[in-house]
Amino acid sequence: MNNVKSFFIFHCCHLLLLGIATGFIVGCSEPLPPIPNTILAPSTSSSALPDTTVQTPPPIAEPKQQSQTMVMRTLDPEKVKSGGIIYHTNCATCHGPNGESTPDWRNQGADNKYPPPPLNGSAHTWHHSSDTLKKIIREGSSSGIGGMPAWDNKLTNQEIDDVTVWITSIWPDEIYNIWYQEIEQKQQMKQHQ
Repeated sequence: MNNVKSFFIFHCCHLLLLGIATGFIVGCSEPLPPIPNTILAPSTSSSALPDTTVQTPPPIAEPKQQSQTMVMRTLDPEKVKSGGIIYHTNCATCHGPNGESTPDWRNQGADNKYPPPPLNGSAHTWHHSSDTLKKIIREGSSSGIGGMPAWDNKLTNQEIDDVTVWITSIWPDEIYNIWYQEIEQKQQMKQHQ
């Protein structure tokens, strides 16, 4: 049973990475849109809230169980700010200015490749560790699955790290909590064994 579960998880993760890579490839040449002030310091004033008119698809997978303890995010504000600039410069054209992608991201195109997936927590990005996300950004999507280019020779390791931090910063608290406890911490523990 564990082998079947591992096989399923491995293939789901592989497909997710390909989708993410595809999204990063498409939108890297558009001008930088303004970055909302709410990235670093959310305000209680309604004028500082980001535009919510963009409709995002429902999550591809809902968490099955709620964690009893919420993780406190300890993201470096400088990495979040830098990552937001890098994202809006290189990724927003494909993945959308708020990581929302397009409504048809689940459907293969005429080239049989999938469009860029959402990165805002409404799809499967959060099913991958930060190391896996960085690998997808560096290497691009697998041939034939998506159109995401490799960014290894275009972005530095620090820029890739920062954009990954920014992506996790836009996830809803519940998604971030599950990701951190179920994916990221387990990956970190494996690395220290």
